[in-house]
Amino acid sequence: MNLILTLKPGIPKRYLLFVAGIVWTFAGGMLLFKGISIFKNNQDLLWLKITGSTIAGILFYLFLFSKISVKHIRRIFGLEIDRPCLFSFFNLRSYIIMSVMITTGILLRKFDIISSEYLSVLYVTMGIPLFVSAFRFYYYGFYFNKIK
Repeated sequence: MNLILTLKPGIPKRYLLFVAGIVWTFAGGMLLFKGISIFKNNQDLLWLKITGSTIAGILFYLFLFSKISVKHIRRIFGLEIDRPCLFSFFNLRSYIIMSVMITTGILLRKFDIISSEYLSVLYVTMGIPLFVSAFRFYYYGFYFNKIK
């Protein structure tokens, strides 16, 4: 048991918030980059794609991702140990959801189930709330001592 605790990559909760922010920034940034890259290759109705995915992304943030990010932040603040595991920025359920979403995205693209034109809108729509939510983690990380 002591060996496991010794090998566990534990970090302070404040830094765990930054790790979460980096992961969410990477995921959101990657989706935005992929989606925008596809937009460049297929510019038919570009203004509609950009407007639609931006509005949908903002709505996803307001009604879903803002609540999810707050839930994770509260969970991190509420962790009983001072140096939780580096990977505990998500709970098990969130890791499963993330894995399903990544796998679904890969399968949709690989097997051309959805046209890349529509997939690009989905990528941007999902990238926006992930990217914006990352800044909430950074905020709580920077002001950790004041908020705590």
